[in-house]
This record gives sequence, C-alpha cells and structure tokens, in this order.
Amino acid sequence: MQPYAADALLVSHFAIVAFIVGGLVLTWIGAALGWRWVRNPAFRYLHLAAIGLVAFEALAGYACPLTLWEDAMRGGARPDSFVGRWVYRLLYYEAPEWVFAALYLAWAAATLATVLKLPPQR
Repeated sequence: MQPYAADALLVSHFAIVAFIVGGLVLTWIGAALGWRWVRNPAFRYLHLAAIGLVAFEALAGYACPLTLWEDAMRGGARPDSFVGRWVYRLLYYEAPEWVFAALYLAWAAATLATVLKLPPQR
C-alpha cells in the first residue's frame, strides 16, 4: 500500500474533474464577461478531449484508469489520511452506472455545443 502516492493520484484525479466541470462553467462566465482566454484553442480543445474521453469510457463501460490505479495502490482500502478522505468524498458518489454515463454524455454534449457556439480563436 502506498498511501501518499495514492493520495497524490486522488488529488490529481480531482484536479482533472475540476478542470472538466470548472472549465465549461468558466467558459460560459468568461464569454458573458468578455474574457479573452476562454477562446484559447489549446484550452478549449483539451477541455473537449478530456470530457470526451470520460464520456467514451462511461458509454463503453470502462472504469476510469485513475480510479483503478488508485484502488490498486491502496489495495482496495479507502483513504485514511485527512486529505484523502475529503477528496474521496468530493469525488466519488454511489449511483447506478447509467446515471454517471448520462451525466458525462450531457456534459460532453454541452461542451461540444459551447465549442460550436463560441468557437476558439487565436
């Protein structure tokens, strides 16, 4: 068991989720407020690719590789550090798989629609 490495991986996983969720919300806010960085092509296409990968994994029935890696590092145990426990609670929820697949697909569709409606610019 590698608790510190598993906690670091869990925090990294949370950062990716924050990028996917926050990136779309900030794009909408930034578009309304005229923030130029929200049209950055690298940011927008990386954001679209990230949620696209998550939606594909969910629709294909694949478990997230980061989750599997963290579970393997912990030997199936839950985190016992302060940071690990709190980030785990923020990141993981119990619901049927189809609920997550529907949410990921809807977020991917909203991200794609945003790219089309508010295209990236150099």
